[in-house]
Amino acid sequence: MSENRSYSLDVEISPVYIDKILHFIRSYYLRQQPENFRNIRQTKQGLFFTATDGKGFWAANFFLKSSSPIQIEVEGSPNTPETVLDEVREDLLLVVKIYEEQVTRSTLYFSWVEGEDIIPEEPPTLRRRLSIRMLTSNMLLIYILFFSIMVILFLLFGVYGVFAFIFIQFCIVLLSDKIFKRTGHWKITKENPYVHIVQYNLSNGEFGEFQEKFTKKMIMNMKSEIYKRSIALGMEPTCELGEEVFESYGMKCNPLHKSSKVVDVYSIVKTAVDRFGLPMPAIVISNNMIPNAAATGPSPKRGVVLITTGLLVHLEEDEILSVIGHELGHLQGRDPLILFGIIIGEFILRLTVLFPVVVLSPFLYLFLVIWSIYFVAKFFEARADLVSAMKIGQPEVLAESLRKIGYARLAYERKPSSRIPSWLRFDTHPPLYFRIDRLERLNDPSNIKNPLLTSIKDVLMGFKSAFGL
Repeated sequence: MSENRSYSLDVEISPVYIDKILHFIRSYYLRQQPENFRNIRQTKQGLFFTATDGKGFWAANFFLKSSSPIQIEVEGSPNTPETVLDEVREDLLLVVKIYEEQVTRSTLYFSWVEGEDIIPEEPPTLRRRLSIRMLTSNMLLIYILFFSIMVILFLLFGVYGVFAFIFIQFCIVLLSDKIFKRTGHWKITKENPYVHIVQYNLSNGEFGEFQEKFTKKMIMNMKSEIYKRSIALGMEPTCELGEEVFESYGMKCNPLHKSSKVVDVYSIVKTAVDRFGLPMPAIVISNNMIPNAAATGPSPKRGVVLITTGLLVHLEEDEILSVIGHELGHLQGRDPLILFGIIIGEFILRLTVLFPVVVLSPFLYLFLVIWSIYFVAKFFEARADLVSAMKIGQPEVLAESLRKIGYARLAYERKPSSRIPSWLRFDTHPPLYFRIDRLERLNDPSNIKNPLLTSIKDVLMGFKSAFGL
């Protein structure tokens, strides 16, 4: 290893849990692998351990400081493989996320936007999930769903029915921004730029008691009272105020298990669009804890960016900025229109030049075509990553964001046996491990001349390497 390392792991839950997180790492990660880790000890300062090959060829000393975020210092011998240090870093992030997930299952989240309706935090409905998937990024799902409808219209009305439906699809693309706005709960504007978030980490027993004792209406009343006593008066909804309101309803919270944050969403998006040189898109917030962001629109002038409160909770502001950069990459590239053209072109070829092939094996043909279109969509997702790195200038930050958002999938993809399936699944995105490795290896993204051609080449090489070729 050429030099020592220093980095940090952000913690989304209350800092009071730091020592418990370190204990969790020691018990369920380090001590489970005695052949890989030695000299494990935890003190008030933090957690110490040594990673080794067990044969004396190399060793690396780790110190995880008991702080929020967790500061990590690594001192490795000259022979320590960089790949091993990368794996340990990702393992540590995964273990922290697993612990946080256990805690957040019994966490109360309260979010507000000034001047907007007060609504409960809840998982999105099936309709909302489908709306977001159908209308975001490249709108590929909506095209796939329409395949069967176009076939039926062709059988009933011939070419006229097909072209009528293509026209309807085109209208949906042109109106995608207006449709997409309806999937959000709140609007973010220059006048109302902030999302306020307060969270209380309860024990499983406390959380179960809370669910039994308080109805959705009572929770809404709590949120309304906090809003009236803070945001409505031009003040932030602090944890202390929330605790005071909760106690008036007979709910007690451990003051050490609370945290709050205020995110200036408008400024983050404005920073991103300024670096892209794009007009300001409409911004909508979906109040659910699933970390996600999306963008759509027929052109950059009519773009819409959707952000979930879960993304605001899970990521820091520079990470949110890089994720928004990815979404703006789709808008700038007019990906919805390009994918629309590709699919319509394929459909026309299917009815003309390729029709004899379709007749021979229609199901096999449709399967291969749909998979191919999904694979082509990976080029545009990879380009959006690259454009974000070029415009925002933080490829390593975007890589860290992907780790946090997709840690469970990343853990699956790291298995050698999972590499090929991760490329073959029907997903518009390339595998996470590929996206993260690619971003972290970017030395100077500003020198890239053609992001799309570069992304096509990188995706093809990544796909090839998954097969060991």
